[in-house]
Amino acid sequence: MAKWGMVIDLDKCTMCGTCIASCHIENNVAIVGPEEAKKNRAIFWMDTITFEEGEYPNARIKIVPRPCMNCQSPQCTYVCPVNATQKGEGGIIGQIYPRCIGCRYCTVACPYTVKYFNWYKPEWEKEFKKALNPDVSLRPRGVVEKCTFCTHRLQKAKEKAKAEGRKLIDGDYWPACAESCPTGAIYFGDLEDINSKVYELHRSPRAYRLFEDMGTDPTVYYLMEGR
Repeated sequence: MAKWGMVIDLDKCTMCGTCIASCHIENNVAIVGPEEAKKNRAIFWMDTITFEEGEYPNARIKIVPRPCMNCQSPQCTYVCPVNATQKGEGGIIGQIYPRCIGCRYCTVACPYTVKYFNWYKPEWEKEFKKALNPDVSLRPRGVVEKCTFCTHRLQKAKEKAKAEGRKLIDGDYWPACAESCPTGAIYFGDLEDINSKVYELHRSPRAYRLFEDMGTDPTVYYLMEGR
């Protein structure tokens, strides 16, 4: 059984925002508009966080891409009263949207604040409807949504491998953010496959995880910038 994970090399990341844009397009993430954004109701399955290191005048600003950490000990699954948030195949934390009752316990429990409550019914202009991905559902108002490592792509990759009479191999399945990164800063694969690139990188001395001392066991790793 695979254990899907991601490694983001901060030395290569230029913060161009391509990963954020591709995530929006691939997963039909709604654009809420300026008024809703002012109320902190914007939705980003792939977001960024900003760190400030040092003190003025030698302070450095570090911007870090932040998808769902897809933790292996996810606090969000423990608090969901209807089991709408659950760990699925390969350790990916999925959302069962028809089951979600919008109580938002999971958003409070998540230490990474990567789960978003859909406050309104998305309305798509006619010209934009043609760009919607038919492989991903449109979430209704009142549910919580989040990054799922583009799990729909995993299903397609499995079907293709089965049709070709072989097993799924490293490189068959990539989420949109990793595939679109122009500098190749985002790596994705099976963390337990010793032949995969992510296996090598996540064991690097440069590798670290956000809030890993909390015991959530995230599967997203970062490589520290060179000094």
